[in-house]
Amino acid sequence: MSLLSGVSEFFGLDIGTSAIRIVQLRGSGPTKALHKYAYIPVEAKIAMSDAKIDQQKMLQNIKSLIQQSGVATHNVAVGIPSQKVFTTVVDIDRLPPAELAKTIQYQADSLIPTPVAESKLDWALLGDSPKDKTKVEVLLSSVSNEFIEQRLDLLESIGLNVIAFEPDNLALVRAIVPAGTTAPLMVLDIGSKSTDLVITMNGAPRLTRAIPTGADAFIRAGAQNLNIDERQAQQFIFKFGLNKDKLEGQIYQAILSTIDVLVSEIDKSIKFFQSRYTDSKLERIIVTGAASSIPEFPLYIANKFNLNVEIGNAWRNVSFPQNQQNELLSVASSFGVAVGLAERNE
Repeated sequence: MSLLSGVSEFFGLDIGTSAIRIVQLRGSGPTKALHKYAYIPVEAKIAMSDAKIDQQKMLQNIKSLIQQSGVATHNVAVGIPSQKVFTTVVDIDRLPPAELAKTIQYQADSLIPTPVAESKLDWALLGDSPKDKTKVEVLLSSVSNEFIEQRLDLLESIGLNVIAFEPDNLALVRAIVPAGTTAPLMVLDIGSKSTDLVITMNGAPRLTRAIPTGADAFIRAGAQNLNIDERQAQQFIFKFGLNKDKLEGQIYQAILSTIDVLVSEIDKSIKFFQSRYTDSKLERIIVTGAASSIPEFPLYIANKFNLNVEIGNAWRNVSFPQNQQNELLSVASSFGVAVGLAERNE
């Protein structure tokens, strides 16, 4: 899943459930310059479909987006949806590097949900285990060969050269988390269909989850409880959000129980993290994605967990002309994965 050496130019491609996004950066060092970016909305049913006709529509969208963006290179780093990736942190006996790699391969069958022979495995050594000093902590990711090969064939069929596949949530962390952050921090990417939750510490993910609740669930709840159509519910939710003073708090009441489903999953994740890393305390949450702009929502999370909550900015490590600032900040909450893919520099 890693980059080939010698590739000087490439772009990041995020194939999401509501849009496809492209970002190309230039330069080196901690801050790279924005070269090209573009996005195109897609229907979720097409984005999530395995049917040939829908996949052809997706390819057509990708092709026209590449043309529209003006990206000249065929080299691309591609995101893998978190629902397709299994990621876990495991404790393994402290061994020399070559033996550690063999041990991980050997033990992987009992650690990942798909057979090792049918999976692509990737792992990174994180350091000492917080539970057992005779062991080391390893971040292990797996994805089915079938998914990777199918996506590779599709993208190669339109002339792209895939130089890397990377889980969306790991790309997101690269873009959103400030460089040099060592204290535990949660990134919460609340998309249309689901929420990616990642807790990082010392620059590496320690807990990753894909929670099947996103902005669409809030909109459905609003539509049902207020007896209005979903388009109207969406307008109300993104205008009034969790503000109890607006419309007599009707929007707040209509979506609160669904938001609390997500809050309860966040709570479980925090408790799990604290039980494993007893000496470390989560300090803040960075919220991004579709629902991060719902009024009062970040504040609601901050109050629930008594933590600092801030809105993520995908462009935080990217330089761009001053006259693009407003346009870029208006889409910052949805470009984290594409930017993170474009920021790879191995």
